Amino acid sequence: MSKYVNPFTDFGFKKIFGEEASKPILLDFLNSLLPETTNIKDLTFKNNEQLGDLQDSRKVIFDLYCENDKGEKFIVELQKARQNFFKERTIYYSTFPIREQVEKNELKFNLKAVYCIGILDFAFRDYGDNEDKNLVVHEIKLKNQKGSVFYDKLTYIYLEMPNFKKGENELGTRLEKWLYFIKNLNNLDHIPAIFSNEVVFSKAFEKAEISALSNVEYNNYINSMKGYSDLKAVIETAVEEAVTIALTKAEAEKQLAIEATEKKARLNMAKELKKNGVDIHLIQSITGLNLDELDLL
Repeated sequence: MSKYVNPFTDFGFKKIFGEEASKPILLDFLNSLLPETTNIKDLTFKNNEQLGDLQDSRKVIFDLYCENDKGEKFIVELQKARQNFFKERTIYYSTFPIREQVEKNELKFNLKAVYCIGILDFAFRDYGDNEDKNLVVHEIKLKNQKGSVFYDKLTYIYLEMPNFKKGENELGTRLEKWLYFIKNLNNLDHIPAIFSNEVVFSKAFEKAEISALSNVEYNNYINSMKGYSDLKAVIETAVEEAVTIALTKAEAEKQLAIEATEKKARLNMAKELKKNGVDIHLIQSITGLNLDELDLL
């Protein structure tokens, strides 16, 4: 087993970033990701369970939901696999902290900023023609038709982790260090030299160490890891089946194309032979065409 928990499991992610003792870790990560003007100095974890307006609405549970010292809200979601309407789901999530503020302010619409951050263990497929398909960080704001920001208090940030490919010696920014930590943690057996004098990262590695988990935590992690592995297996099987189907279809189409080309060549040959007065039965023997096909020439 690995030395450190897998941060792409529910348990691992919340163990590193979502406990009360993890605040300095989460704060450092968010400050590395967000603009310097945000500059979070303190965080408070909020109730991550939210209810819709209707009595029979399903409960929404965020991975992490917190608020900084200025009242700005942060939803941090770990997404292990691509889902239909994932973007719509994050937009829906953002409505809860917005509505919560309106209710508390008795319809005084002086809203605090809301940030929805998605750490994705997959890459988007629906890129525009001019988009960089290898982009790691996607930041989205509400803009007008001229491309100017219309409302700057609602921000969606998606981290496409498969697109992050830098090695330890290539890391430059604080964010790149965090991306490397998240992506590679489960495969590390020691703390890389680049993190050796980093107090926050040392704490993150300490919290992630499997040998330091209590028995209850260890069992919870194993269950979480099983769920993650099962999900990965389902995805890999689906991909393999899709590839097999695609290859089979491509092979069948290729074979049909070959047969059509051969048939066209035999028809052309039969046409020439027939034009030169060769006996119809001899043409049939040479080309393999039936008499009905030859009569149509």
